[in-house]
Amino acid sequence: MNRFLSYLVRRLVKTGDLTITFADGTDLRLGDGTGTPVTLRFNSSRAEWAVALDPNLKLGECYMDGEIELPVGDIYQLLEIVFKNVRQHRTVPARWVKLIEQLRRVPAQLLEWNTLGRSRSNVQHHYDLSGALYDLFLDPDRQYSCAYFEDPSMDLEQAQMAKKRHIASKLIMDREDLKVLDIGSGWGGMGLHLARQFNAKVTGVTLSDEQHAVSKQRAREDGFAGQVEFKLLDYRKLDETFDRIVSVGMFEHVGRKHFGTYFNKCARMLNDDGVMLLHTIGQSEPPTPTNPFIKKHIFPGGYIPSLSEMVVAIERSGLVITDIEVLRLHYAETLKAWRARFLENWDKAAELYDERFCRMWDFYLASSEVAFRWQDLVVFQIQLAHRPDAVPLTRDYIGRSDRAPHRAKKASESARKKREAKAK
Repeated sequence: MNRFLSYLVRRLVKTGDLTITFADGTDLRLGDGTGTPVTLRFNSSRAEWAVALDPNLKLGECYMDGEIELPVGDIYQLLEIVFKNVRQHRTVPARWVKLIEQLRRVPAQLLEWNTLGRSRSNVQHHYDLSGALYDLFLDPDRQYSCAYFEDPSMDLEQAQMAKKRHIASKLIMDREDLKVLDIGSGWGGMGLHLARQFNAKVTGVTLSDEQHAVSKQRAREDGFAGQVEFKLLDYRKLDETFDRIVSVGMFEHVGRKHFGTYFNKCARMLNDDGVMLLHTIGQSEPPTPTNPFIKKHIFPGGYIPSLSEMVVAIERSGLVITDIEVLRLHYAETLKAWRARFLENWDKAAELYDERFCRMWDFYLASSEVAFRWQDLVVFQIQLAHRPDAVPLTRDYIGRSDRAPHRAKKASESARKKREAKAK
């Protein structure tokens, strides 16, 4: 086994400083000695075989289960060496790894039918984890999507606020009392921002019980209960029209087979002079399957779209693409901040769940960050409308209007007192 795995990793790792300690105690030194030293130790020959034959799934699972350890360095630094080498040397995966990925596509295609029931189950798998977990690494507004670092010196809170302003500017919130739909409203932060800043009337929909309960509570405490309504509802069941539609970090859960359904439904719900902004993780290269570890353990039913896949469905829906922006390294910086906070609160997360869960979450955050830094993951912001004149002719308005002054009605005095008491 040592010879077999040694042959594979020698083909892969040309630069960096990686030492592999096999289960029998022998060491293999790889790379050119540059960068941060990392040592990967296998605790069993079973783990060696698993990682060699199916690295895309088994590296994460073996780390999660404690079958591999990192006496020197951490999982992020190991993945950095691997991903940088793949990118720099264009290493071609072994033939059997390609075969395994092809075989996965058959059951994966069956599971991509995100019916109403399956969609709810998939969302609950991730988003109905304890709210205390998300408080360990998200900003206080619980923005669980790519932040916008318009200035590199920004911290996470500032960048998440900048993201909300940036999105609001692309929605052309040019008058009060606009009727807004937030598809995949999360813990309510985006919808409440639009209500506070622009006096919008917002409807948010989510399939997460935890998110629904928190967002409704936030609307009450902030004094927007009559203006912002959060529903535990699949967007496909809505039967209303809206002036604006926003969807942030939800499209990744739609599934490739439902792209047409999604954009057709949005086209029907968007008023003739309306504007929509879709914010989603995407691939900058041709379509490829979702990482098997992420799909199995983190986001079941998820699929990362390529731009070519989305454009076809958008064109068929009758919507007009009025603007596309590609956010490149913003999510890498967001994930870096999340992982740093998670590692600081590892013991608290272990009290909520266990060490195995913490290792799973660590691998999820680390592998996601390196994928945004050195693979093909980006974030697409796609602005849509029915009419090409629904938005200004130039993009100047984005810079001018994303810092709109506060125009919303103030939260009630009782709500303010509740927030202050909660902060204490």
